[in-house]
Amino acid sequence: MDYQEIAKELVKHIGGKSNIISATHCATRLRLVIQDEQKISQAGIEEIEGVKGAFSSSGQYQIIFGTGLVNKVYDAFSKEADLGREDRETHQDAAKKKLNPAARFAKTLSNIFVPIIPAIVASGLLMGLLGMMKAFHWVSEQSSLFRLLDMFSSAAFIFLPVFIGFSAAKEFGGNAYLGAVLGGIMIHPALLNPWGLADASPDFMELFGFNIALLGYQGTVIPVLLAVYIMSRVEKGTRKIVPHAFDLLVTPFVTVIVTGFITFVAIGPLGRAIGSGITVSLTYVYDHAGIAAGLLFGGLYPLIVLTGVHHSFHAIEAGLIADLGRNYILPIWSMANVAQGAAGLAVFFLTKKAKMKEIALPAAFSAFLGVTEPVIFGVNLRYRKPFIAGMIGGALGGAYVVVTGVAANAYGLTGIPMIAITAPLGLGNLINYLIGMGIASVSAFIAAYIMGAKEKEAAK
Repeated sequence: MDYQEIAKELVKHIGGKSNIISATHCATRLRLVIQDEQKISQAGIEEIEGVKGAFSSSGQYQIIFGTGLVNKVYDAFSKEADLGREDRETHQDAAKKKLNPAARFAKTLSNIFVPIIPAIVASGLLMGLLGMMKAFHWVSEQSSLFRLLDMFSSAAFIFLPVFIGFSAAKEFGGNAYLGAVLGGIMIHPALLNPWGLADASPDFMELFGFNIALLGYQGTVIPVLLAVYIMSRVEKGTRKIVPHAFDLLVTPFVTVIVTGFITFVAIGPLGRAIGSGITVSLTYVYDHAGIAAGLLFGGLYPLIVLTGVHHSFHAIEAGLIADLGRNYILPIWSMANVAQGAAGLAVFFLTKKAKMKEIALPAAFSAFLGVTEPVIFGVNLRYRKPFIAGMIGGALGGAYVVVTGVAANAYGLTGIPMIAITAPLGLGNLINYLIGMGIASVSAFIAAYIMGAKEKEAAK
């Protein structure tokens, strides 16, 4: 491929350099913030070599190239579009300005939690390994190996407030290390660690007439998010009134001490109550709505993906793991993802267009690995009916995993990779997950094949 020629064609069909505010890329897509999307030639973009689809979502115009190729295209595109100029806005800030308040909030949560996913996945897998070692008596629970793995597996959840504090402070515009310090304060060894101790009874101390529970926030999510948000506001406000010569001494000191007191007196208990309320509410719906919840959530999840706010659910999933030790939402999302992949696979067999076949097969495979945007935007939405077929498959698969109580011990993985975080919860859990995948995939493929994908119906 001639990447420079691809870059020139992209700039041309996007509306020229002046129409590009900023650009970045993820694993599969070139992400652009555009001044006026009316100037974009969608048909022209889709005819460029290597392009597997293009769509607008989350304040960004996203062009699908695929793993490996997108990096090379971005390098050429950044030079062609002159993206190295100092007056360019940061991509995240530019993208957020294009969003409504609700979407901006969801994007903020996504930016905070997505970087933490590798740590959570690693801990989930380690917990699974530890569980297997215990169940099959591979080693003694008193052995050095078992005790070390126990420390390895629980560390990410115990220190989760530190990770969230660091990531959230960066997102809120505060000092990331002060955010980490605040997270560290909330899990200080002087506080009772509630991780794994549902019946813990903390001591109390009195401060300025307030009774403060000496209970840590290990594994919690909402308390540290609220605390770091307040911290960033305190830091910014303090920096505005402190002379520059004293900023390094005064601002961090005032920020930590003020936010620390507010956290233990008000923010922490409030955040804990909100987090527990969300968990209780979701569990009530999950337990009482049963199959209806699976049908509804599994069927409608692709519509949530269209809005680009699905990554914000990581905050809720992290809360479920902290409170219950299991994530029962993720298997439902996974059914929706593999169903879209199966519908895209049906398009591969139905279409007569060579370019669409070239796009559909790898996009479908990507969905089975948990990345659905290529198959949704590049294939299924173009023909509409396969997208609906995928929703049908997601609903049926979602209903099954809800009825059978399938859960995971982490978040961030769906489709085939999710097997790794369902297996630790038992053989029955794993088998039901695989059956759910089969139901979602087969029903979506059959529905898509029956409904058809006529070329004349494809969106232009």
